[in-house]
Amino acid sequence: MPRATYSVPSHRKRKKVLIHAKGYWGGKSRLLRSAKESVERAWQYAYRDRRQRRRDFRRLWIARINAAVRLHGLSYSKFLALLREKHVDLDRKQLAELAVSDPAAFQKVVESVRD
Repeated sequence: MPRATYSVPSHRKRKKVLIHAKGYWGGKSRLLRSAKESVERAWQYAYRDRRQRRRDFRRLWIARINAAVRLHGLSYSKFLALLREKHVDLDRKQLAELAVSDPAAFQKVVESVRD
C-alpha cells in the first residue's frame, strides 16, 4: 500500500505555519519552506525578547531611580543600601513609579531612609 502524504494532519501543519506567516512580504507568506524559516526565526526572537524585556525594564527603573535620588544628594547604590538597612520593602518598579508620578512621596521615602 502506498504511503499517504496528502492527509489532513499534513494540511493542518502547513496551514498553521502559513497562518503565522500572514503579513510577511513576498514568498515568506506564501511558500512553505521560506514561511517556515521565517516563522521559526520569529519565534526564536520572541522567546529571546520576552526575557530581554525584563532586563530593559529593570535598566529603565534603575535609571529613573538614580536620576530622582541624585536630586536629593544621594547615589543609587547608597540609596539602595540605606533601603535594605532600614528594611523598606519597595521594589525598583514601585520606586521608579513613585519617582516619576509622585515626587513628593518619593522625597518622603528618601528622607525616611536617610534619618
